[in-house]
Amino acid sequence: MMCASLALGSSMISGCVSAASGSSTQIVWGRRGFSDGRFLKPRAIAISPADELFIVDTTGRIQVFDVDGNFQRSWKTPDTENGRPTGLAVETPPGPNSIPNLLVADTHYYRTLAYTLSGELCSDKQIGGVAGHSPGEFAFVTDTVCDQEGCFYIGEYGDSDRIQKFDPDRNFLTQWGGTGNEHGQFVRPQSLVVRDHVLWVADACNHRIQCFDIREETPKLINVFGQEGDAAGEFYYPYDLAFASDGTLIVCEYGNQRLQRFTPEGKWIATWGAPGFQPGQLYQPWGVVVDSQDRVHVLDSNNHRVQRLALFS
Repeated sequence: MMCASLALGSSMISGCVSAASGSSTQIVWGRRGFSDGRFLKPRAIAISPADELFIVDTTGRIQVFDVDGNFQRSWKTPDTENGRPTGLAVETPPGPNSIPNLLVADTHYYRTLAYTLSGELCSDKQIGGVAGHSPGEFAFVTDTVCDQEGCFYIGEYGDSDRIQKFDPDRNFLTQWGGTGNEHGQFVRPQSLVVRDHVLWVADACNHRIQCFDIREETPKLINVFGQEGDAAGEFYYPYDLAFASDGTLIVCEYGNQRLQRFTPEGKWIATWGAPGFQPGQLYQPWGVVVDSQDRVHVLDSNNHRVQRLALFS
């Protein structure tokens, strides 16, 4: 048995959940609230090489936990009046002695913030901060990721559904996309992941995944899969992406309130989750990460909690 805090409807019940509950659910933790270890609609999750979980909610707090849900530390983003962050990623710069940073998509302030993993703001590493359409300016920033050469990719939605690329010194290199449903266009590119020289994009409001070869000067579209629906392999607002160690892709769907697993080519493997409040059920989930032991952690946002499960197949 594993202890957890469960959100059941509008009430909160602390108790223990069998590891067999909800199919492959191992542990459920978190509950609604403002104190350490509690959440108010958490909106993004990232994981460090040391398996620390970083979670931001609608208070603008970034809280850090171990993989069992034990609170470690927290801090708050500098400005929250206009809105709160909706994207997190851990940047591991190239080089043997590189120090990871936490990249924060400070959505409503048109910028990406960078922190040390202990919570110190690195003001000299900020990208953006000005609203606009020109290179280096942003609409609402959704996510920021870093490739193995140290280049940054930043997604945005609103007036500009595009992705901008910056070099390791944060100088603008190129941009692509634009609002639309043609291949290569986006409607809210909500989540970005880099793996093996490919940028994977959760094109949320087009209900699909797009993949780009980033070795090209202007990244080249190489695959598109998914369409609107609730059948296996279909999507309804895919909001986040994560990879298992075998290269399979986990997609978190806000609309269908489930996770799906795919081959790297986009072939459906399995589905986990359903709408609801019990272990193994989700309520408008926003994020997913996979740890070093291939355990999946899903941000069960409107249940104000996190669920950990085995890799499902």
